[in-house]
Amino acid sequence: MKTERLDKIIGARTSYSRKEAKSLIAKGRCLLNGKVAKGADTKVDLERDTLTLDGQELLLKEHLYLMLNKPAGVLSAARDPKQPTVIDLVPEHLRRTGLFPAGRLDKDTEGFVLITDDGGFAHRILSPKRHVEKTYEARLDGPVTEEMIRRFSEGVRLDEETLCLPALLRVLEEGEHPLAEVVIVQGMYHQVKRMFEKQGRQVLHLKRTAIGALRLDPQLACGEAREILDKELDQILDKTEAVFPR
Repeated sequence: MKTERLDKIIGARTSYSRKEAKSLIAKGRCLLNGKVAKGADTKVDLERDTLTLDGQELLLKEHLYLMLNKPAGVLSAARDPKQPTVIDLVPEHLRRTGLFPAGRLDKDTEGFVLITDDGGFAHRILSPKRHVEKTYEARLDGPVTEEMIRRFSEGVRLDEETLCLPALLRVLEEGEHPLAEVVIVQGMYHQVKRMFEKQGRQVLHLKRTAIGALRLDPQLACGEAREILDKELDQILDKTEAVFPR
């Protein structure tokens, strides 16, 4: 059984400070297992108890993992004084202190951003040694050739010092502006766009559709976020066998 002080939980799981949390508890705005909490030092069982603040149930889990469908024009950052960030899109009932995006998408790129307060988990999925796959859909200004597919599979050289690891490239839709799927295992600056530029193609639209084997929930509208289920977390570290077969 893991317990924490009530005021500490409210301070960590909401935007309120510990001092503000104590005031809220004193005013009777916090219910523990359906009853008014009596003191800031009340111990809360993180696995068994239920806690509500102003009628909104708080998630008591030690760490939170969210799937966000990022729109274009939003920064993959925890905070910015001038521009909207992915954290600004997290709904109020899922907000807590310490949330940050695990990895980045370019400002004009859409799709799956993982948001968490678990630094250890973020390190594991971002570590170059893990080779966690990221899947993208790219709308292009010209056709995908067999030669381009071969070059992606061998590793595209971006410049004299930068050679990308092997990547998967396949066509999802033909046409004047074909839709291609790309699976990479790195996260270099503008990597997918730069890889295509080296093949003489411009990316017109880019969307991340999966991290590891966990795909973006098709029911999640652009700008929306939801909690990642426990059973889904393992999928993030699973390989799809697209680039590096097990």
